[in-house]
This record gives sequence, C-alpha cells and structure tokens, in this order.
Amino acid sequence: MKKISLVIDSRAIQNSGIGVYLRKLLPHILESGSYRVSLLGKKQAVQEACAASELEGSLEGVAIIECGAGIYSVREQAEVPLKVPRCDVFWSPHYNIPLLPIRARHRVVTVHDVYHLAYLHTLSHIERLYARTVIPLAARLSEKVITVSAFSKSEIVKYTGIGPEKIEVIHNGVDSAGFRDTKRKSDDGASPSGPYLLYVGNVKPHKNVIGLIDAFAVVQKSLPDVKLVIVGKRDRFIHGIDNLDEYVTNLGIDRQIVFTGFVGDDELYGLYKNARVFVFPSFYEGFGLPPLEAMASGVPVVVSRTASLPEVCGDAAIYVDPHDPLDIARGIIRVLGEDSLRNELVGKGLVRAAGFSWKASAEKH
Repeated sequence: MKKISLVIDSRAIQNSGIGVYLRKLLPHILESGSYRVSLLGKKQAVQEACAASELEGSLEGVAIIECGAGIYSVREQAEVPLKVPRCDVFWSPHYNIPLLPIRARHRVVTVHDVYHLAYLHTLSHIERLYARTVIPLAARLSEKVITVSAFSKSEIVKYTGIGPEKIEVIHNGVDSAGFRDTKRKSDDGASPSGPYLLYVGNVKPHKNVIGLIDAFAVVQKSLPDVKLVIVGKRDRFIHGIDNLDEYVTNLGIDRQIVFTGFVGDDELYGLYKNARVFVFPSFYEGFGLPPLEAMASGVPVVVSRTASLPEVCGDAAIYVDPHDPLDIARGIIRVLGEDSLRNELVGKGLVRAAGFSWKASAEKH
C-alpha cells in the first residue's frame, strides 16, 4: 500500500505548548507506518528536540526541510509556501498557516483556541490585525480543523463563522505513567521547604496570575506557613501591573512567593510531585494541560469553573470563580484543611488523567 506523503510544520518543535503537542504526537505518527513524513523547520532544532524526547532515534527515513522563518513573521508567509513540496497532506499544528497556495492536495490545521480573538483588547494593534486576519483564514483555507476541546470548537465557530462539521475535537494527552514513575529522575531541590501551592502557566493575562496572588494573600492570613510557587517566564508576566515586586511586597507576601522562571522537565516533575495543591484560576483555556499533569502526579487541583476546564477535569477538581479571589482562597483552604477531600481528589485525579493518552490522541489524529 502506498504511503501518504505528510509534511508537518515543525518550526515550533522546541517550544512549550505547540512544541509539546508535536513532540508527543510524532512518535505515534511515525510508528504507524502509514506516512512518508517530512518535517519543515530548522534541521538543528528538529534534531535537538528529537534527541531530548521520545523521538530519539526515530528520524530514520524522515526528511527535514530546512526553513528558518519565525512563526508569526512576514517572512514565513513568503518562505513557507515555497518550501512545502508536493505532498498529499500539509499539517499546520498552529493557526499560523501559509496564506498563499501550497503544493499539497489537502490542508489540515490545529487551532488550539481562539484566545487572541476572544481577548483582542489585550493585544497590540499589530497583534490584533494578525489575529483578525490569520485565524479566520486558517479555518477557511484548511479542509479540516482539529481542536482540543468542545469549548474551543464552539469558540472557533463563534469567531470564524465556519461550520461545526468541519471541526474535529481531539483531546490532548498526558504522560500519566511518566509522572507516576518512581524511578524517574526528578530535581527535588527545586521545591521549597514546607507546604506550597503550585501554579504552572505562561505569561498571558487570561491566566489570572494576579487573581491567584490576591487569593494567596487571603490564604496566608489563615495559613502563614504555606508558600506559592509560580512556574513560568516572568518577562511581561503581569499585564496591567507596573511593578510586580512592589505589588507583592505591598500585600506583605513577598517572602512567601517563589517565581522560578523557566524550569526543565526534571525540576518541573519534582515541583509537581511535592506540591500540596495545584491551582489554575485561568479565565480562558482551550484545553488546560497543567491540571492533568498535576492529577497524574497525585496532586489535588483547584481550577476555574470556566472555558474548557470542567470538560477536561471532570469530577476530579474543586471549581472556583476566577473573578473572585475570595472564592479561589476558599477552595485552596478547603483542600489544604480536609484530608478526606484531598485523598478523594487525588484518587479521582489519577483516574481522570489516565483517560487522556497521547497514543489515543495520535490515533484520532
């Protein structure tokens, strides 16, 4: 049987988010034997990403098409269409598709969420122009749109106007076995002494980190020994706050908050494993992988009752109003103070996380 020629835009393979998505799906796609795969991207970056993941040693027979154009750039719109060879399928794992014609019989795009359209008011003029132009065109020019939740599907229909029949919902996976593996190396030295809450996320305003900090200030009044660990790059971390250090100091909790910046996989594994509660009070999520990673690590989670999070977390989380720091604080204090609830959430979380596998996700793709 003739193999299907599949070209995948892999320029973001080293990134978080889209990079994780690619690195987790590619081994299963390559193992299927159904495709003659070519990866578009910088050869060195692709090889480094593969060497550091499950893809190590699996690139035999895979062509790498050198393409250095950055994502969201003007250059990518000029260069990528010329780099895509004749193929059966071209798959863009993000909405930054080539807008010009390409030599592919079929085009598929993954749109994880439409945050940039839902939160236009938080973007610069150039970012607004890009989002308004490219996201709707990505949905219209592609024959199929993959998205990661029913919530995101409804948002894509709402903001792009395409028909729901064009969209396939395929949940992300989580490496449950890896998070539970007691033999796996983990950097426990990254964890602070004493009990701590954990947040893992990016820098965008919809993540509601200020709401989390305000809620933590309330928790501190009842439980002064508890700390808060915030994992994520701190540059442009808080929109609308001129001086984050001053903001935290004025709340009197500067000694109890740890900003780690970017951490490696082993450090992150240790931080998950040793956390007392994982808190994710986001306003908007297309999927929300960190709560599932926390569940897979045996950590109870407190999340927003908004967007895709109830769909992903099911009955394995305590839900709070992200717009109300007092409600977030009440959820945290309840989990910290009730051992029976903690144990129930841990058990349900392990079961819930086990239901999201990258193998099943890859098969649906």
